[in-house]
Amino acid sequence: MSLDKLAEVSRFYGANPDYVIAGGGNTSFKDKEFLYIKPSGTSLGQIKSEDFVKINRAGLSAIWEKDYPKDSDAREAAVLSDMMASRCPGEESKRPSVETLLHDLLPFAYVVHTHPAMVNGLTCSKDGEKAVKELLPSALWIPLINPGYILSKAVKDALDSRRTSDPNADKNSVVIFLQNHGIFVAANTIEEIDSIYIAVMAALGSKIKKNPDFGSAVNSYNNSETAGNEILAVVKKTNPNANWFIKFERNNQIQFFVADQNSFKPVSSAYTPDHMVYSGSDPLFINDTTAFEKAFTEHTQKTGRIPKIIAVKALGIFALANSEKAVDNALELFNDTQRVAIYSLSFGGPLFMYDEMIRFINNWEVERYRSQVAVK
Repeated sequence: MSLDKLAEVSRFYGANPDYVIAGGGNTSFKDKEFLYIKPSGTSLGQIKSEDFVKINRAGLSAIWEKDYPKDSDAREAAVLSDMMASRCPGEESKRPSVETLLHDLLPFAYVVHTHPAMVNGLTCSKDGEKAVKELLPSALWIPLINPGYILSKAVKDALDSRRTSDPNADKNSVVIFLQNHGIFVAANTIEEIDSIYIAVMAALGSKIKKNPDFGSAVNSYNNSETAGNEILAVVKKTNPNANWFIKFERNNQIQFFVADQNSFKPVSSAYTPDHMVYSGSDPLFINDTTAFEKAFTEHTQKTGRIPKIIAVKALGIFALANSEKAVDNALELFNDTQRVAIYSLSFGGPLFMYDEMIRFINNWEVERYRSQVAVK
């Protein structure tokens, strides 16, 4: 059964941190009538065949015939409503991935979308598009664009253009690199999917000049670090009604990035939506904890958010959240941020998401929902 194969390939990639972290990535299978896709925020590494959302493809196709509001919030809310209405009876408790429209557009049975750090070293780099054209000339490159309907529309246009230039384009497979996001691989068999991923990772690996160093790792929860106690005391004072967890981590790579404010710059913002969801878009860097309360207050007033990552000069990184799972996710994604920063050096250097997109995602209900589901 195809759904069993879909679940199997989903767990294969989802359980491998080289491809997927936390609730990231998504997969799908389609026939002529229905699309089966991973629910939003669900872990690929543990998904079962019955977990996928069954969606009527006719309902998804009808979305392209409608006119939606120009305002981004109103547009995305309307599209989400229509997408949810396309779910088959009995699927009402499942929320399909925000990338459902994109999956439905790809003219192949299987789609596996992942966020490998090595891939994002390329997609989050200054010369990413140039590198894709040199290494994988048949692949599509989609420039940085807001997720959701607008991204799906950009992919739709790219696929239409591909068909115009190559009438046989839909016969084999397609690889799509999304700037500051990840990779989509679509084909009619799982074997083709695996083969393509192997080829992509080999091509990128051949160009990597430097690898991250996570040796000499030290980590601890809550009260094991004096600095952690000081940070918690301030956070609890400003937010007394919330449960707070904090975790400290230091490794060779972290030591490099927290050496000083300038060294921290390559990891000081968000490379992808997943980094924003789990470790935030605005980590706080401090020279020491003696003036933490003032720095914390100024930071939260400026951003409107409590930082999920707090870097202390020459010491290490603290993750701050409302559960142990959330702090683990934050640290895991911050370590991934470091990987992306290091790998990007092989493709012209790092490139964060634009400020306008960061603001959009920080205020997007879809990503808030995904973040909440991922820590349950």
